[in-house]
Amino acid sequence: MYKNDTICAVATGMGQSAIGIIRISGPEAIEVSDRLFRGRRRLSELPSFTAAFGHIYDGDKKMDEVIALVMKGPHTYTTEDTVELDCHGGPLVMRRIMELLVKEGIRPAEPGEFTKRAYLGGRIDMTGAEAVMDVINAENDMALQSSLDQLSGSLRKAITELRDKILYETAFIESAIDDPENYSLDGYSEKLDGVINDVAASIDKLIETGDEGRIIKEGIRTAIVGRPNVGKSSIMNMLTGTDRAIVTDIEGTTRDTLEEYISFGGITLKLIDTAGIRDTDDAVEKIGVDRAIESMEKADLVMLVLDSSESLNENDIRLIEMIRDRKYIVLVNKSDMESVLGDGDLSGLDKDRIIQISAKSGEGFDLLRDKIREMFFSAEIDFNNQIYITNVRHKASLIRAKESLDRVKASIEDGMGEDFYTIDLMAAYESLGEIIGETLEDDLADKIFSEFCMGK
Repeated sequence: MYKNDTICAVATGMGQSAIGIIRISGPEAIEVSDRLFRGRRRLSELPSFTAAFGHIYDGDKKMDEVIALVMKGPHTYTTEDTVELDCHGGPLVMRRIMELLVKEGIRPAEPGEFTKRAYLGGRIDMTGAEAVMDVINAENDMALQSSLDQLSGSLRKAITELRDKILYETAFIESAIDDPENYSLDGYSEKLDGVINDVAASIDKLIETGDEGRIIKEGIRTAIVGRPNVGKSSIMNMLTGTDRAIVTDIEGTTRDTLEEYISFGGITLKLIDTAGIRDTDDAVEKIGVDRAIESMEKADLVMLVLDSSESLNENDIRLIEMIRDRKYIVLVNKSDMESVLGDGDLSGLDKDRIIQISAKSGEGFDLLRDKIREMFFSAEIDFNNQIYITNVRHKASLIRAKESLDRVKASIEDGMGEDFYTIDLMAAYESLGEIIGETLEDDLADKIFSEFCMGK
């Protein structure tokens, strides 16, 4: 996978800005930059991590004034010689400098190639590489903190410790088989069973954080449902702070699902405003109703909106029955008006999940925020003591490792010979290695880095 050529890319957005950064990394980064840069000193003469003011020239033609930052490997992000040119942030000037670098033999970087070189150079493992992109894409405080925690190496440390335990037991078995005079396997199966239980418990704990981790990273898929004209779109607009959804007194105005991301109390909600659910002969509206039901079935959270100023009808009752076995919150809207709903109308529903709310005044939204946090997070998030699995790939590898350990336990219970244990122990070891990139195949690594942004 590793390439020894020199690469370059714009590390900032291509829109207009005060400053634009062009990053150059590889064995010829300083040499080529030196040919284009003119300042009081040559870049090759500067100590590492030194900046110099000067100009970029194309022959005798001045292109832009820049600040050049020189960083010499291996103590750089990519572990290679690196130069960053801070130029003016206009798209034209950055494009001209990039064209000049390419003319000098430097190749445009592929998406994620700088981080790939950091990984291949041993500066970070695969969990750190993926955390870099998670930091960039973080949409709420908890997602950012989780990504920074992973970037600092917390997951790598936990996985490495588990692999070390598995490798030690595998090595002991192999040594005992090869040298039975010095290594005894008497009573070893019971000892190994205890070690496997401890490792498996740690893996289970990581797997269990997967749902919370996904929610931290991607947000809670939240379907806002109800019959027509109960205030679903008004609540959507209240939560987003915009007039995102059309609000009218005409039933059936919303005919398709409408999605919007919001940060709500430090967590992200993926709000899905749906068509009013009711029996209808209108072909287009029926499609919207079907999509609303589908969104409800796929959602992490269903917000059922009821109109407190009207009695329940058959559509309300139908929806109440549909949400009973799901994670739900019932929003009794129009709390600013006189309610005609009695306690008996909502019998069978969890009273703690029924919130009086007003899309008009905002009453009840603090209670809604607190209830969502309570429902989806087992305790206050503490990144100092808890590792959260936020990557589907990591969770899949953990599950495979746990399955391999289960097979070891089955072999112990069946009285199989110790040499059978090592096969599944090493399978677990390799599955865990996939998480940090120790046993990752090249094509999968390429796929992971291809999802990174350009210049990173």
